[in-house]
Amino acid sequence: MVFRVIILLILLQADFLFGQTSLEQIDLANGKFKVGFLHYTISDSTRTYSRIYDYSNAKITRPIPISLWYPSNQNDDEVIPLKVLDYLRILKEEEEWEHLPDEHILNWFYYANSPANQKHLKEETTAYPKLEFAQGQFPAVVYSPSLMASSIENFAVCEYLASHGYIVISSPSRGTENRWFTNNGAMEMETQARDVEFLIKQVGKFPNADSDKTAVMGFSLGGPANILAQTRNKNIRAVASLDGTERYNYALLKKSPFFAAHKVGVPYIHMAQKIIPNEVLKEDNIDPELNTKFELYDSITKSRAYRLRFHNLTHSYFSTLGVLFQDRDKRQDKSDAEIMVSYKWVSVYVLNFLNAFLKDDDTALAFIENQPSDNGIKEGLISYTSKQPTRDEFSFQDFNDLASKQHYKNLMELYLSVKKKNPSFQLPESNLNTLGLQLVINPETTEQGIPVLLLATELYPNSANLFDSLAEAYLFLGNTEKAIENFEKSLELNAQNQNAIQRLKQLKG
Repeated sequence: MVFRVIILLILLQADFLFGQTSLEQIDLANGKFKVGFLHYTISDSTRTYSRIYDYSNAKITRPIPISLWYPSNQNDDEVIPLKVLDYLRILKEEEEWEHLPDEHILNWFYYANSPANQKHLKEETTAYPKLEFAQGQFPAVVYSPSLMASSIENFAVCEYLASHGYIVISSPSRGTENRWFTNNGAMEMETQARDVEFLIKQVGKFPNADSDKTAVMGFSLGGPANILAQTRNKNIRAVASLDGTERYNYALLKKSPFFAAHKVGVPYIHMAQKIIPNEVLKEDNIDPELNTKFELYDSITKSRAYRLRFHNLTHSYFSTLGVLFQDRDKRQDKSDAEIMVSYKWVSVYVLNFLNAFLKDDDTALAFIENQPSDNGIKEGLISYTSKQPTRDEFSFQDFNDLASKQHYKNLMELYLSVKKKNPSFQLPESNLNTLGLQLVINPETTEQGIPVLLLATELYPNSANLFDSLAEAYLFLGNTEKAIENFEKSLELNAQNQNAIQRLKQLKG
């Protein structure tokens, strides 16, 4: 009898370890906003598409189902929150099985039709359908799902971000021609990148979206598409990767004619799965280098980059649906409790990363720059490395960009400030001369050229050519007195300056 009780307790413990997840137990601390949710479909008229299960040769414009989470201040007392089942209904629509009865969802799509998973369908989320947008403007986040996955695969982190003041937009991962990907990985990656760019334009149409503050976030195969989109869209200001496969399949990125590592010029964070055990590497024929190699991270030089490894997460558990529904791999998966805690920290890191670089939040930046233990994270849960951008030598172009921003005022102060930080920096005489004259003769910047030439004569007081140019600039502006003064100075330095001689004859009659 005692033996049977022990066996029963062991079985109950195993069930706890491998079957007890819930949204509530993930324990994400939502922000001050209610979370509104919209789902609708629009079309990209620049591309065609086939509904695969219609078994027809007919082509339609590419449909883009959109899921949108956003901040709201509306009283939700009379609004019923979405249940997980509502999200799974979106999944079946995006799988092009929109008429499938709800009771078959778990039989049909990916996940076991178990009592635990049936229970998940009834769970309430923190999102409410069709709430009013909160007043104000909010940064936008474009979410890219994993391979052929639904727009709602990571709904918990999308809700979490919306509650903290972000508009999050997502569409399903679909192939170029139809629902399914082909073996042409480069083509499909380009398709996903174009979907990301389409969503950036769509979210920019909402008056509450601050399109100047846009980030991309992706899981698995959504990662490379986001990198590709960032390299050709300047309004993407940060990239968050949830075990994105740009780490595992860098060769795919390099196939794109649009990609180059030096183009990754915005803050980048990659959160990776645990070390894959040798048993799994052998049985699943996985290259052991995937545990250590990360060419993209190593190649980034022009932006801050952060690399984290979550020692209790395998790949599937960087998504909400994976945490809740995915069968556990007993060769490597941790307990449900450990998985949920880690998924929570993934979400917290995403939020702080976005707050740091889209909201200029110093506290969030400190969190991102800290070692995990300094953020109160249990030792051994996460390992962390980061790097700062490699500073190129400060150039004349860099100086001119700064000078232009201050309308070419206080140039000597600016020069001394730059020189203090970059001791080897020089302002070439010829560059200053050309820039000053270009500014003077441009009707929109005429008055700004004189300060540049004055700075040049301070730095190069023995240059007859610079004083000659300064005199010409004054003459162009109609200041004859100053023109004569500087032509005479030019002649003092070079008595053979024929231009100054002729100009002085003309001006003095």
